[in-house]
Amino acid sequence: MATFITRLDGGGGLRLAVKDLIDVQGVPTTAGCRPVADRAVPAAADAACMAGARAAGAVIVGKANLNELAYGASGLNDHFGTPVNPLDAALLPGGSSSGSAVAVADGDADVAYGSDTGGSIRVPAAYCGIAGLKTTHGRVSLDGVWPLSPSLDTVGPMAADVAGLVTGMALLEPGFTVAARPAVSIGRLRPPGLTADPLIDAAVDAALARSEIVVTEVELQGWRDALSATYAIMDVEVIACDGWLMADPASRARLGTQVRERLANAAEVTAGQADYAREFQRDWRATFDRLFRAVELLVMPAVPIFPPPVADGGQGRHTRCAAPINLAGLPALALPVPAAHRLPASLQLIGPAGSEELLLATGAVIEAAADYQRRSR
Repeated sequence: MATFITRLDGGGGLRLAVKDLIDVQGVPTTAGCRPVADRAVPAAADAACMAGARAAGAVIVGKANLNELAYGASGLNDHFGTPVNPLDAALLPGGSSSGSAVAVADGDADVAYGSDTGGSIRVPAAYCGIAGLKTTHGRVSLDGVWPLSPSLDTVGPMAADVAGLVTGMALLEPGFTVAARPAVSIGRLRPPGLTADPLIDAAVDAALARSEIVVTEVELQGWRDALSATYAIMDVEVIACDGWLMADPASRARLGTQVRERLANAAEVTAGQADYAREFQRDWRATFDRLFRAVELLVMPAVPIFPPPVADGGQGRHTRCAAPINLAGLPALALPVPAAHRLPASLQLIGPAGSEELLLATGAVIEAAADYQRRSR
């Protein structure tokens, strides 16, 4: 199976899968990349984010597969294979945390750690029908985590449901508990220029209506510009982190075709474009600050489409609902909800910086309402 790059011995206790760009002592970190794997040696120490899991006695079941270098959102991997989407083997599992999502969805792990730079927890969670939490930028330490874009990178938990995410957050941050109450006001985002499958939009609205939380329509301009800014910053930083793979002819030849092409394109982003993107980022964060003065949380789809076929080659609109949230540095929860489709849709709750406790408390209410909706069909 392609779910794990390194499978580890199991045992009793909570089972944890770890994306293979997070250091686990004694295991090489490959970042899903053959030239990196060729040079990798067993990690001398765990990444800082592993401390809570070790203290709690979690059993690490394996280093989970991913898009090469975490630089993609399809879940495809030319070197180590593509994890099989448990909902439909013909469909993409989503990435870059593909193996983490599949490990949970297949029942191989109770909790998985993924990383999210532009949607890499939320997209595979959505495509595999599980829950995932992108944390506030800077809340979880990135020490010992292979970087893609350090100003956007985050580590967070993936699980079958909200309760599993609470467990995952308690591993990442011992003592973590959800808020005493859910949000009482949520703003519904429908950004101009962002078109979602009508069945997904309808599923999000139905889940909110069933939860009986007060929802109001809110306006947000600039989504397309935010996407461009996110990708510009990501591309400049990935060259700073991983450009050496292109500079070395032997390593370049060993890269997967899609990643090699993406790195070549990323190298064309200019310093001026990156500076403009960072200026936009400051205004973008201020925009969300204003929105959160009116509502406690925001909601929209986690992805605008249902998972495409593997045969499509990984091209698609995977991160268009997700990446601008990374630009703002905010936490976001992806939660499966019933849809008038053979596959679930995924609802995305977005909160102010540091609001993971409120996101999960509110997500539990929506999840319970969605479960009732599913059972009543």
